[in-house]
Amino acid sequence: MHQETRRGHSGEMDERRTVKVSKYLSKHLRHEPGRIGISLDAQGWVPVEELLRACARHGFALTRDELDHVVAANDKQRFTVEGDRIRANQGHSVTVDLGLPTAEPPAYLYHGTVAEALETIRTEGLRPMNRHHVHLSPDRGTAVRVGARRGAPVVLPVDSGAMHRAGHSFHVTANGVWLTDHVPPLYLRLRE
Repeated sequence: MHQETRRGHSGEMDERRTVKVSKYLSKHLRHEPGRIGISLDAQGWVPVEELLRACARHGFALTRDELDHVVAANDKQRFTVEGDRIRANQGHSVTVDLGLPTAEPPAYLYHGTVAEALETIRTEGLRPMNRHHVHLSPDRGTAVRVGARRGAPVVLPVDSGAMHRAGHSFHVTANGVWLTDHVPPLYLRLRE
């Protein structure tokens, strides 16, 4: 059986392994914790040692050094380690309460999507779909990268300042992603 190279010449995890671990953690800390036999607490946390044991039991051996590297090196800062526990920063499809306080957003936030979604967005606005919140980016560049994951990106400016003044709640995660329940079409700039 092919053994994946885990370390490059410098001793650092190779990029393929880093991406693979990040995707594995995202899947199990955001969507399917029970699949590997872990339970997230009400705020999405799980003890690191419990996670590492569960990974090993399910054929995905992971060291604490590798876990720490992925948490530190992830360009989207998807995870937070606090003491002896870890959680995903956002994007859960399982029920968690991240305990994020409401925050006043900047005047504009951005949402990355693809052209195929625009017709639905025009009539329904932005909905969380299978997540708990709509995810918004603080800058256009991040929204471009988000949209590009599904094809040619389309960036939609969101008049978050007007939404906030109208009573819509916003939260910001540890890695700078802005969350809200729904963005009505009224607050979207569909043409620039």
